[in-house]
Parts: sequence; C-alpha cells; structure tokens
Amino acid sequence: MNATPGPPHPAGALLLCRAEPPEVRPSAQLLRERLLLAPAGAEWTVLVPEGKPWLHDGEPVEQVVTGWATALAVPAAGRPVVALWWDRDRAGLTLAAGFRRAVGYTWLADGTPVGEDEAMRTFAARLALDPVLDVQALEPLTEPDPDADAHARLVGVVAVLARAGLALPAGIVPGESADRLRAAALAGGAERLERTGWLDAVRAELDVVEDGPIGPYLRGPKARVLSGAQLLVGVPLLLWGAGRRSGGWATAGALLVAHGALGLAYDRLRER
Repeated sequence: MNATPGPPHPAGALLLCRAEPPEVRPSAQLLRERLLLAPAGAEWTVLVPEGKPWLHDGEPVEQVVTGWATALAVPAAGRPVVALWWDRDRAGLTLAAGFRRAVGYTWLADGTPVGEDEAMRTFAARLALDPVLDVQALEPLTEPDPDADAHARLVGVVAVLARAGLALPAGIVPGESADRLRAAALAGGAERLERTGWLDAVRAELDVVEDGPIGPYLRGPKARVLSGAQLLVGVPLLLWGAGRRSGGWATAGALLVAHGALGLAYDRLRER
C-alpha cells in the first residue's frame, strides 16, 4: 500500500452497517441525528452524517460515532456496524456488534499504528471475514509504513471490507471532509432520514423483523399455535412444580406460560 502523506484531514465519519437499508432505517431514525442513508453493496448500508455534532457538543468525533454504532448494533445482535472516523490528529475504526463491547483500532495522522493487533483480529472475527485471506490483508495495516498516512489506512480497511461485499457509492471516501461526503451522498441519491418518534421507529423495526425468517413465529397462525402450545404445556407444569414445591419445574412452567401469553398478546396487538 503506497500513499504519500498529505495535509491533515478535517474531522468526519462514516457508518457502515452490514444490513440492507430497510433493516437499518428504523434504528438510524431513533438516533434523531441528521443522517444520509444509501445502499453500499450486497447487504451493506452506509450512513453519512449530515451534521457535525462533534464540533458543537464538545465530544471527539471518535466518541460520537462509537455511541452511534453501539446504538445501531444493539437492536439486532446479527447486525454489526463499523464506524470509520478521522480528525486532524488521528483516525480509526470502531466495530459494534450486539451487546458485546465495541472493539476499535487507531492510527496517528501520519499512519503510525497505536492499536492492539488482537483488536484487528477480533474485528475480522466478529464481521465473519475470511480468517486467512482477509486477516492477512488486515495485518499490514497494523505495521509501520512510512508511505501510508491515516487516510490510506482507512482506505485499506474499506478495500478489505470490499471482499465481503461492501461497495461504497461514488465519492464516499473515508478521510474526506464531512461537507464533501454529504455532497457526494446527495448527488448519488442518498435518502435523508426523517426524524420520527420512538413509537413509529419501533413499529418499523418490528415490521422488518416480521418480514424475516422468524416472522411467522411472531405473528399469524403459526405464532398463535406456538403460543397456545406453550400455555398448554406451561400451565400444568407450573401447577405440578408448585404442588411438589419444585422451584426448577415451577420456574420452567412460569416461563412457558409467560412466553405463551406474551406471544398471544403480541399477535393481538399487532393485528390491531
């Protein structure tokens, strides 16, 4: 990787979500931030900040986007989010996946690595990248290279993610200013996310889940049969465990009853 170190780049960030735009939109709207959303390859979505909260709220860009990535990743454990960020002194990446602790890696502006090698290996594992080829491609990013500045390091990360299907829209390049990224995203037809209430966002999130593989077991005939079966098994088990003073069986029965009742209630509420 050869790149001539250039002048410091102004602060900016990109959020790369490993999911299709309809899956990302509800959670992104809950952030109540000015964001642009666009597809970025097979099962990838890019979010481009339209504003610059790190300039107004006194928080470093790294902390701002780490919070965003964590919030976007928590609703669905299988939806990892990669935040790429940069300012005049440093650049780095943060990966959030489910409720696990976010993992990150940082470079100084001149490209000097200041992260831990283990963090990059964890990054590859949580994104389900190729444990041999992709990890080998990431390793040079953790080694000294006088010809690669922080901007080139982030471009290298994107190149590795491209092997997993990421394809950023034209003009969306990490290291560019927030204004240029916003202009490029809008020119490419990116969607301006509308701020919405939490209830509308939750409903949209539920719609996405119900359209997925587990949807039939959350709502509809199959869901009602499953919930009814849980009640039929759970009630006698709860009574039997209580009668014999068996805490384990009583707890199991109570859980089945609770799941069954909640399942029927959810189906009824969603039907309305």
